[in-house]
Amino acid sequence: MQDLKLRTKKFALDIIRFCATLPKRQEYFIIGKQLMRSATSVGANYRSSCRAKSRKDFILKLSIVEEEADECLYWLELVEELNKNKSDMLNQLKNEANELLSIIVASKKTARKNLNNQSN
Repeated sequence: MQDLKLRTKKFALDIIRFCATLPKRQEYFIIGKQLMRSATSVGANYRSSCRAKSRKDFILKLSIVEEEADECLYWLELVEELNKNKSDMLNQLKNEANELLSIIVASKKTARKNLNNQSN
C-alpha cells in the first residue's frame, strides 16, 4: 500500500514536470492544466482510499482513482496527437498511467470478491 502511495505521488510529480515542458500555446495550457488535475487526483484519491471506512467505501474511492487514471491517459493521448514528436517521457507517462490503471482495476476486483465472500 505504501509503495502505491509513493508511486502515485511520483506519477503526479512527473506529470507536473512534463507539463512544464509543453509548448507555451493555449491548447497545451488547457490540456496541461487538466492533465495535472487528473494526475494529482490519482494520488490524492488513492491516499483517501487507504483510509476508507469500509470495504464498500474502499471500492468507491478506488473507482475515482480508476476514472482519474483513465482521464490522464486521455490527456496524454491528446498531447501525443498534437505533438507529433513523441518523447520518451510521454511514452513513460502513458505506460505508468496504464500500469496504475491496471493495478487499481485488479485491486477493485479483489476487493469486490472479498466483499462478496464476506457477505456469503
